[in-house]
Amino acid sequence: MLSLNPKTLSPSPFNLRSFLIPKKPSISSPSLCVNSTTCCQPNQITERGILFDTGDTFFRHESATGRDLAVLSAALYKQSKGQLRVLDAMCGCGIRSLRYLVESKADFVLANDANESHRRVILDNLAQVERLEGEKKRWVVTHCEANRILTDCYLQRDYFDYIDLDSFGSDSSFFLRAAFSSLKLDGLVYVTSTDGYSSGGHRPFHSLSAFGAYVRPMPYANELGLRILIGGAVREASVLGYRVTPLFSYYSYHGPVFRGLLRMNRGKLPEKRDYGFICYCNRCGNSQAVSWDELGQIRCPCNNSTKDAASLVVSGPLWTGPLHSGAYIMEMLNLAEQWGWVGKDAGTGLEKLLKRMLEESDPRLPFGYIKLDEVASRAQTNTPSISTIMSSLHKEGYAASRSHIAHNAIKTDCPMAGCIRITKKIHGC
Repeated sequence: MLSLNPKTLSPSPFNLRSFLIPKKPSISSPSLCVNSTTCCQPNQITERGILFDTGDTFFRHESATGRDLAVLSAALYKQSKGQLRVLDAMCGCGIRSLRYLVESKADFVLANDANESHRRVILDNLAQVERLEGEKKRWVVTHCEANRILTDCYLQRDYFDYIDLDSFGSDSSFFLRAAFSSLKLDGLVYVTSTDGYSSGGHRPFHSLSAFGAYVRPMPYANELGLRILIGGAVREASVLGYRVTPLFSYYSYHGPVFRGLLRMNRGKLPEKRDYGFICYCNRCGNSQAVSWDELGQIRCPCNNSTKDAASLVVSGPLWTGPLHSGAYIMEMLNLAEQWGWVGKDAGTGLEKLLKRMLEESDPRLPFGYIKLDEVASRAQTNTPSISTIMSSLHKEGYAASRSHIAHNAIKTDCPMAGCIRITKKIHGC
């Protein structure tokens, strides 16, 4: 048995050895009041009505939306399964763990952070929820490297319903196999990457080692960041005999941050149309999916010579299937409305994001997006407004939606040549 000897708040549910129990902070402390809406100390912040202390931990206000999505998805799991055990592998100050307990009604949360200097901050934050004892224990704090805590859970057959991997850079890929091993069947894993250089095609050999995908520069780099993250998870899960399906994928410009919620079940690799290669033609601007058995036969219809073929750029293997489940996004939107997170007087950020994800879930839409500035450049016109070109595309029977990744881009099944024609028509050319 792997012996980790981590410091825990109480005897760990997955280790047999007992540890000393530090004195529990007072829950009645004014600085820990959940209902407070103001900060009593410089490092205290309120998020969705929950007051917490960030201390000296790495914390981003901008990641609140990603935390909202996590809490909503965990709550949906609890509603459908009747139970929720969460492993927050890199909990930082513990705000995600606290929100899983308070908002998602998690039965148990294992809050782990490798940095022991964060211990007091995490304990103070989680102390807002009564810990309880024995089988009713609500939370435990540990300080181990993520792979070690995940592996120990697997060895103890202590499986979780929901695992949150909020890692830095492309490190998430190093924890995936251990995470899948300690996840229950039909469980959820929330993966992360902040590696914008790899998604932009600037470090192809690094993306190859981290995600198993050789990535070249393409105009929809930030969507590639999501697709190589999901593709890497698909590869790691398949090694263990599992199949993962993305329920939603989220990109945020700060960082940048790429996040994906994946559901795991037994099964083989997805159909070849969902895991393969993406080809982009710099000459005509068209993209196409390339399956494994088509490698060596790649060509673009606009290319008629070997010289023209040099304009083709290929990236992969990666996930080429849907980034979201439309039905799941609708469930999240409905729950957010029940909680008062969307709708009148609730702000527009989360609602706008979820509705845009819902639009992107149209099964007719291919991977990638088309930047309207590129369309205008090729058409030699001014950039058309998104609403105008989308209306024109819909009138001609094409599917089209905005992209939650790029504000001045659209997703459509209309080829670039058609977008250029429609843009010229809009401008009377």
